Amino acid sequence: MSTLTGIVTDTLSQFIDGIVAALPKIVAGVVFLVVSAIAIRLVTWAAATVVSRTTDQPIYVQFVRTITGVCLWFGALLAFLTLVGLPGIAAALGTASGFLALGISYALSGMLADAVAGVYLLRDPDFNPGDHVVAGDTDGTVREIELRKTRFDVDGDVVVRANAEVEKKWTRKAAGESE
Repeated sequence: MSTLTGIVTDTLSQFIDGIVAALPKIVAGVVFLVVSAIAIRLVTWAAATVVSRTTDQPIYVQFVRTITGVCLWFGALLAFLTLVGLPGIAAALGTASGFLALGISYALSGMLADAVAGVYLLRDPDFNPGDHVVAGDTDGTVREIELRKTRFDVDGDVVVRANAEVEKKWTRKAAGESE
């Protein structure tokens, strides 16, 4: 019975010693997370403010805010893990997320191309709702420009085209010009 008590006492003593030894790292990690949270909020706010001044589309502002926040929080998590003494886990997560991001970007490359083209179309002063344009095989009036697609009014019908397809080649027609 005394050997069992000795084992339990030694195990408990080692456990408490481990917690006491790790306490400074844990406190430093918590302080780091608090400071990171404040910094991340400021950076995401600044990024959203800059984007909101360049476009009137709230979806772009939310997109930038979300992407900025996710990337910064992930970086803060990796830094936190390194700070509390788990650099191997941080390195493994960083590597795995890199491969995951590569796969996702490849899978979403068409959608990303449409989103980038949408930004260009929204910023183009010659391509606005109400303009009569020819984009590929579509000849109509621009009805709406969204993040990934543009809607055209063609003889009373709504035709939807991907922004990457529209942005490649489009021509604005003068008022009253017909084909």
